[in-house]
Amino acid sequence: MRALLVANPSATTTTAAGQDVIAHALASEIKLDVVATRYRGHAAELAARARAEAVDLVVVLGGDGTVNEALNGLLADGPGEHVPALGVVPGGSANVFARALGVPREPLEATHTLLGAIAEGRSRTVGLGRADERWFSFNAGLGWDADVIASMERARGRGREATPTRYVATSIRRWTRTRLDPPDLTVEIDGEEPVPGVRLALVSNTDPWTYLGARPVRTNPGCSFDSGLGLFALRSVGLPTVLRLVQQVLSAQGASGLRSVVRRDDVPALRITSEEPVNLQVDGDHLGRRSDVEFVAVPDALRVVV
Repeated sequence: MRALLVANPSATTTTAAGQDVIAHALASEIKLDVVATRYRGHAAELAARARAEAVDLVVVLGGDGTVNEALNGLLADGPGEHVPALGVVPGGSANVFARALGVPREPLEATHTLLGAIAEGRSRTVGLGRADERWFSFNAGLGWDADVIASMERARGRGREATPTRYVATSIRRWTRTRLDPPDLTVEIDGEEPVPGVRLALVSNTDPWTYLGARPVRTNPGCSFDSGLGLFALRSVGLPTVLRLVQQVLSAQGASGLRSVVRRDDVPALRITSEEPVNLQVDGDHLGRRSDVEFVAVPDALRVVV
């Protein structure tokens, strides 16, 4: 087996010493090349090159952003049997995709599990989502959620760590702005009447949506890699609604019984539009501002060694 280890040296929980240990462990069992990412988009370039060179497996050591880049590189020309499989060793702060796959959170334990899966030929094929041209593994969002991601990215650019406390504080600040000047989104699903007046739109490819520290955040508890997309849209960002919503999405059942919530499960495709461009995030990566985004569920898109 030929494999490439794509390691993000800037990932939250990754150290140089830890990377060396993981690389040596993998190299003891498979033919391995190791490349550290140097800039945004580098993981996508490396994964695309691995596909062109018929590498069997691309292992990502990093967080969800690095994983997202890698799978976009692997799938730059679409799914197919010639696409290398993906393996994940979590090195970020949330590691939502890895946790949804059941990968151990501790990197060395995850490496041991990955080596066992390789030895046993164990893998699974997962469905992914697309937001226009961009693939995503677990979630995407327009509005308040994406505003928070954009602010967190700016903070990381200034050397501030992405902690759950900072995320909560940033969410409160961005909510204040959203409440004063809310976006006006419209959700369109084939066979249904358009839903206007949406202030926040979240699209899931699995459950949980994300994690707040160790606590899962659930918007569409029935969503999985084997189903269509989940939609969670909010038509009010008033304080009473938000307080009830926060309590519910931190429970196992997710949000229910709120008149301002529009929720759909197992959706094959949907479109979200806005008169004014709003922030878009995909797998926790800010993609800029958009006024028209089409989301599509793609079943059996990628083989994952797990």
